[in-house]
Amino acid sequence: MQALTPSQYAELQRLVKSWERRYLRHAKEQSSFNPKLAADALCFQRWHEDEGELLVGALITPLTLSLMLVPVAGNSSPPLETVRWLSLPAGNYPLTPLVLDERDWVWHCVLLEDVSDINSLEQGSRLAQRLVTSLMAAP
Repeated sequence: MQALTPSQYAELQRLVKSWERRYLRHAKEQSSFNPKLAADALCFQRWHEDEGELLVGALITPLTLSLMLVPVAGNSSPPLETVRWLSLPAGNYPLTPLVLDERDWVWHCVLLEDVSDINSLEQGSRLAQRLVTSLMAAP
């Protein structure tokens, strides 16, 4: 597995900040909001498909843990299709566009809808790491 570049890490963090600007206020109003967690892009790795290189990893927020797919070439306007399938060694996952702001969007699939019982950022990071490892491993 090839490490991400510093600019790719910076891009992921920029997308997380976009998520916070758009969704954090609403998230805090939800009963399942976990104040012990913060939005973060975790365990990303490069993934190649016919359309080119992508980044695949986990997006954890104070509400959910999701599989996230980011095209390396950057984002344009959100896609016309509402579902895109991602074939990973562990199976096929339906991804939908998640609009972050007027220029950014990513593909995502919520895998854990309630993270209210996670007790720390470290525990959330370990869960994301186990999740990504299991998705990228052949069954």
